[in-house]
Amino acid sequence: NRMNMEEVLSNLIGNAIQYTPAKGRVEVKARAVDDFVCIQVADSGFGIPADDLPHIFKRFYRVKNDKTRLIVGTGLGLPIVKSIVEAHNGRIEVDSTVDKGTTFSVYIPVNV
Repeated sequence: NRMNMEEVLSNLIGNAIQYTPAKGRVEVKARAVDDFVCIQVADSGFGIPADDLPHIFKRFYRVKNDKTRLIVGTGLGLPIVKSIVEAHNGRIEVDSTVDKGTTFSVYIPVNV
């Protein structure tokens, strides 16, 4: 569903921009991986602490610390992204290091 995929990308790119300070970078890549298309959104932003990673796909969960406390949001974006990806028989992975950045990888099967 094209509109759903636009929502996934819009949310991930928007988050990457919000959580990356000025002069940082946001990069979007796509590639084939086995029977999937893998779309990656990577940033050089604040990163997500390891203790928060298991919770970021829960509804209303937001990472709160000195760097992120002024960033507004509902905590619904990532749960929506995950539900859309899973509805398309895909998966989402996250790799993050505090003060280095975060990469979200979305895998959508090519042949459903």
